[in-house]
Amino acid sequence: MKWQIFTADTFDNYEKQWDDLNFSGPNSPVLNSSFIKHSLKEFGTGKEILGTYGNDDSIVAMTVLTKPKFGLWDTFQPSQAPLGFWLNNSGEDTALLLKSLSKELPGIVLKIGLTQQDPDIYPRPESSNSLSTMDYIDTARISNNVPFEEYWAARGKNLRHNLKRQRNRLKKEGIEVCLRVIKEPEKVEQGIVAYGKLESAGWKATGGTAIAVDNSQGRFYTALLKDFCCNGQGAIYQYFYNNELVATDLCIEQGGTLVILKTTYDESITTSSPAFLMRQDAFEQIFSSTQVKRIEFYGKVMEWHTKWSNEIRGLYHLNFKRI
Repeated sequence: MKWQIFTADTFDNYEKQWDDLNFSGPNSPVLNSSFIKHSLKEFGTGKEILGTYGNDDSIVAMTVLTKPKFGLWDTFQPSQAPLGFWLNNSGEDTALLLKSLSKELPGIVLKIGLTQQDPDIYPRPESSNSLSTMDYIDTARISNNVPFEEYWAARGKNLRHNLKRQRNRLKKEGIEVCLRVIKEPEKVEQGIVAYGKLESAGWKATGGTAIAVDNSQGRFYTALLKDFCCNGQGAIYQYFYNNELVATDLCIEQGGTLVILKTTYDESITTSSPAFLMRQDAFEQIFSSTQVKRIEFYGKVMEWHTKWSNEIRGLYHLNFKRI
């Protein structure tokens, strides 16, 4: 077993090996090869490298790395990716894997960082002379292991009362709410265009971070959602007040895990919460699915997350230092 190092522009040649490794291990939608491929295309610098660990018969660990500073290497991870790009199904100690990797990387290697790791995928290791970990953020998820009615009854009284009151008010105002779901690949682009228009009307427009179909974010999410929808694993949830789009979610699913990648809503609406109403209706639909076992937010836990979930865990960074 040994590490081999390639330029990341060869990743297309290793998509199958990456997906096989992911499928036999974490089986995570955010570690699907499509996520890595489109991240490299839209957000890479061209200087990233691909590392594979194995022999002629099989590859048992893979990673995509970038070099932010002299002697320092980190898993490549644009802000759109919730986890660092690392797969390890070798059964070997992480420190030993990183030690052998450090000997194969070009130039002087002082540190290798595995960013934003999920302890449910790779349990947080004990610190040692060469290995250390650091808290990143707490994140929330929802397990789909009870009927939706039971899940909803366990939510706080305020959330249930407020959403019921909002629905009654909207009905009195003659506003009909409607949840629609885009799952067809040929409709993804129009879903991203609609998402971008809604997001651009809010605060993100002033910071230049809003999705547009012709910017790098828009191209990334369009390509990613098309790939997942082709496999029946992508969904764009859209929520309407009458015929006006007021909230939308971008989601991908694999291995029973549905990840909410992005959410936006009409910020001009102050008498109701379109995103919360959409989430209630979408979750009821998702809970009826036998395909989805858990819903991941993969963002920093905010107060509003705790209204929907009491399953909180901490993501972490792992650093290997050569000694």
